[in-house]
Amino acid sequence: MDYTSVMPAMIDQAEKDLLHTYNRYQVVLDHGDGGYLFDADGKKYLDFMSGIAVFAFGYNDPRYNGALKAQIDRIIHTSNYFYNESTIRAAHRIKAVSGMDRVFFTNSGAEAVEGALKAAVKHAYLKDGRRDHQIIAMEQSFHGRTYGALSVTGNTKYRLPFGQMTGDVQFARLNDLESVEKLMNEKTAAVILEPVQGEGGLIPATEEFLKGVRRLCDERGIVLIFDEIQCGMGRTGDFFAWQKFGVKPDIMTCAKALGAGVPVGAFLMTEEMGQSSLTAGDHGTTYGGNPLAGAAINAVLDIFEEDDLVGHVREVAPYLEEKLSALTEKYPFILEYRGRGLMQGLVFDRPVGPVIAGAMEKGLIFINAGPEIIRFLPPLNVTKEQIDQMYEILVSSIEEAFC
Repeated sequence: MDYTSVMPAMIDQAEKDLLHTYNRYQVVLDHGDGGYLFDADGKKYLDFMSGIAVFAFGYNDPRYNGALKAQIDRIIHTSNYFYNESTIRAAHRIKAVSGMDRVFFTNSGAEAVEGALKAAVKHAYLKDGRRDHQIIAMEQSFHGRTYGALSVTGNTKYRLPFGQMTGDVQFARLNDLESVEKLMNEKTAAVILEPVQGEGGLIPATEEFLKGVRRLCDERGIVLIFDEIQCGMGRTGDFFAWQKFGVKPDIMTCAKALGAGVPVGAFLMTEEMGQSSLTAGDHGTTYGGNPLAGAAINAVLDIFEEDDLVGHVREVAPYLEEKLSALTEKYPFILEYRGRGLMQGLVFDRPVGPVIAGAMEKGLIFINAGPEIIRFLPPLNVTKEQIDQMYEILVSSIEEAFC
């Protein structure tokens, strides 16, 4: 029987209609179930990408789906001129797991970063009246693609085509405290960093560095912002990555798995920041924190609690690390693995595109973090059996590409 894929025609139509800002895999995904995705032709893929750390518990969970369907039947949107029950509950619950005091819900991670930066600068303005404040960010960081978020993204290739960025931003080096301190001056309003860099290569900030930056900020009255958009929500084995070392930020951003597919972000802050930064009229969003978003957050937090997803990460992550360690010993062109929890990177001495493409052909989805790094972001409920399946396909793909 002749077999014809339906995907080429769909992809061709997409390329005629969509703005080409993504170099997409040549696959049209149709549906998901558990830790697996299925394309429009029915091919099954083991997912080690999770929509870039979004689907914390895999796909088609009836508890999550049911909560969203029930909310849709009640009300989806009201605007922020009104309160709504689901978002009130969501705010209280995300405060409880984060240890923060005030919450502002957004639609995305980039928007959360924008709000965090505005809050930090407003806080500094109320203290000293300056309008020329500086932000210190980290080299190789990634905070988003809107202008403000892009301004603190420490990778020149993302910023270069767009000319002058917003504000005075200086870049220090992650895990180099001296480089941060050298940039601090009377204009410094905030330091922003990822406790584990994602796009920058799966590099965790050290305990010594985080505590040192916290100390410098406290001594000089500078706001410390942690971007937990990718590394938060249980992915590193703590609900938020900073909690491992007890280094609490003044402001924290969150997104991705917070909504598990529904576009949701948030920035959270301490009570002190809440009382001395943004006030009525300073910031807003039409959709942020609407009833559907609140229902998604509550469903996510229910599943985290019922399934003890953070505990599962702590249990299964060492097994993934064992497999990655074995690969570094097996192949001389694999330099190291690094990361925390279920946010890991396998570093090669050459571009990994052929390996990722080969794995896709064999039914395994990866994403890279730069040309030479394969990024591992499976659902947080990934099993050891699925890690074994991933390992077998990965070895086969490496052999075909490089051996």
